[in-house]
Amino acid sequence: MPDTALLAADLVAITALTFVLYLPRHRRRDLVVAYLGVNVGVLAVSAALGSATVGPGLGLGLFGVLSIIRLRSTELAQSEVAYYFSALALGLIGGLGVASAPVGLALMALILVVMAVGDSPRLLRRYRSQTVVLDRAFTSEAALVAHLEHLLGARVHAVDVQRLDLVNDTTWVDVRYALPAGGTGVAEDARRQPTAAGAAR
Repeated sequence: MPDTALLAADLVAITALTFVLYLPRHRRRDLVVAYLGVNVGVLAVSAALGSATVGPGLGLGLFGVLSIIRLRSTELAQSEVAYYFSALALGLIGGLGVASAPVGLALMALILVVMAVGDSPRLLRRYRSQTVVLDRAFTSEAALVAHLEHLLGARVHAVDVQRLDLVNDTTWVDVRYALPAGGTGVAEDARRQPTAAGAAR
């Protein structure tokens, strides 16, 4: 049976994960509801059904079912997927009661620390991923990279051409780049260019 301390700790942890870490950084209200609902729902189900014998199988089953639900819902950014599974993991730790209270509390704290550091805006702050549509068809990767570096005012690390339209003379490309020191967001040059448009992921 789950420890009451773990149940209470889970509620504190999901509150911190959602309202202290996620919401101030991403400002997406619908996922606040999703994270709270997933966590408390998993906590309630695992607390009601979990035991030392069926706990691991139940946990894996919940992960699988909720993964299918996520795949059939609105597309999430990778950072939002990380929050999603952190909320799920917190609920499982709190509800299954397969670990002692100190171990469970330590695991919950570890999840919060990892998310706080991994999703910090100060970590790799100059690195960006952008989908860019160019009104030129680039058949040369070197020319494409040079054009993107000039357009974005940044160093391009990787490009993945998603669509090359020679009829309409357009190129769709996913570009990974790093802004120069002191750079902020998409370069101003990119916004001024009438020949290209980008959509941030």
